Amino acid sequence: MHHDDAPTQQLPRTGRTVRLHASGPDDPTATPVTGGWLLEPGPLTVAHDGEAVEVHRHGWTSWSPTGWTPIEDAPLRIAGDPDRTVTADDAANDTPDRHEGNGAVAVALADGRVVLLGAVGLGLPRAGADGTHLWGRTEDVGGQWFLGVGDEAGVFDAYAAQLAAHFGSSPDAGSVSTVWCSWYSFFEDIDAERIEQSVDALGDLPFDVVQVDDGWEEIVGDWVPNADFPDGLAPIAERIAARGSRPGLWLAPFICLPDSRTALEHPDWLVQREDGEGPIVAGHNWDTHYWALDTTLPAVQEHLTEVFRAVVGWGFRYLKLDFLSAAALRGVRHRAGDREQVYRDAITLIRRVVGDDVHLLGCGAPMLASIGVLDAMRAGPDTASFWKNDATVPDPSHEGGLNGLVGPLERVWMHPLYRIDPDVVSFRAGAGTLDADQRALLADLARVCGFRSTSDPVQQLTPDERADLASFLDHQPRVRRLDRYRFAVDDRVVDFRPAVAEARVGREALGR
Repeated sequence: MHHDDAPTQQLPRTGRTVRLHASGPDDPTATPVTGGWLLEPGPLTVAHDGEAVEVHRHGWTSWSPTGWTPIEDAPLRIAGDPDRTVTADDAANDTPDRHEGNGAVAVALADGRVVLLGAVGLGLPRAGADGTHLWGRTEDVGGQWFLGVGDEAGVFDAYAAQLAAHFGSSPDAGSVSTVWCSWYSFFEDIDAERIEQSVDALGDLPFDVVQVDDGWEEIVGDWVPNADFPDGLAPIAERIAARGSRPGLWLAPFICLPDSRTALEHPDWLVQREDGEGPIVAGHNWDTHYWALDTTLPAVQEHLTEVFRAVVGWGFRYLKLDFLSAAALRGVRHRAGDREQVYRDAITLIRRVVGDDVHLLGCGAPMLASIGVLDAMRAGPDTASFWKNDATVPDPSHEGGLNGLVGPLERVWMHPLYRIDPDVVSFRAGAGTLDADQRALLADLARVCGFRSTSDPVQQLTPDERADLASFLDHQPRVRRLDRYRFAVDDRVVDFRPAVAEARVGREALGR
């Protein structure tokens, strides 16, 4: 179905033009590699000889809209919500008029082939497509481009291999696969007693990690335990370690709320607006906006070093780092430069402080710029306790079970680069609006991703629900990808196509 708001204007075909023939690209700089070719840096346009019927947009961060869309449809993006675009995508490069995203683009041709153009490097690469061309450009100095053509799985696998070769591998990626976190049980309403009771209630369930989520800190930006943890967090970490799990903790290290001591006492630490009218707004949450720390400042680097030395000193060996894209937003910093490199330098600083044996999970993080530093990555929005509603369906970045399923599903190809986190699975019947089939589908996605987590308060589960949770944690199934949205999980075939279609139809019905 054609949409009246589908892209119609002249598209940004810039830089040199490369024509893709049956024998390969006609670019003399093209270097053959497994599955395709590496092309020299710089803006370029690729003309192919097929008829594009679908386009795959890759989003910038964990939450950014990502996935396949019919080429005649409106672009997949956050529409009509500038505050959300700042929070969950690269608002500085938003393109409402065309199919374009961050890092990579692919088109499916009518003859069954897929053509992919993907950046192999930083520089805020943008990649887009229309019916006859793909294009790539960078905001800053970028690296090479990978151009691949062939079957879908092979092309994406070849691109992942080039990214791994360029950025390196994560130091601790394979060591964590089962996690319990406090978020969906209690949200920010946590204290020492509640966490201790929850840890004890886990019994002998085999969790690699038990993670304390948001609510332990005085305020976002001031990373010290609040009054509800009078003895600090070291006793909590010790209790978790005693049951044989890694102690985990949530932080959002690159942001601070306006009322935090960090913001009030150190306004010079904040990334500034280009017009000189104060700090940039880095996103919206906790019923307000938040600021971004200038991680190029030596004082901020010292602050981050102190924070992470303290956290590791308390005994935490798994850190969920949230709202990370704030370190890469456009603004005025102490040191100018490629803002993705600024972000990568900041997470590399954290890695250096905590060491290679601390597992780092990114959330709200630039996906490509995190490869080789972070061990795991949230690849979609929060699942929440409901499937969808009219507020979340038109925004693919917003929380909800349906969005939380489709986002990671479209990024399963990134599994060789770091562990893909599809968020939690719930086993509590009646705890929200997810029905049994929806919970089962989310559980199967977790099996496909190899990252199985829950936030259920185990003390509230029925015996049958606890048994289902135990089975989910105990068994790592054999998974084989059959096609884009179908997987063999042991002896079952799991088909995610109806959920993907539901998300697409829902967006169209609400004016996407």
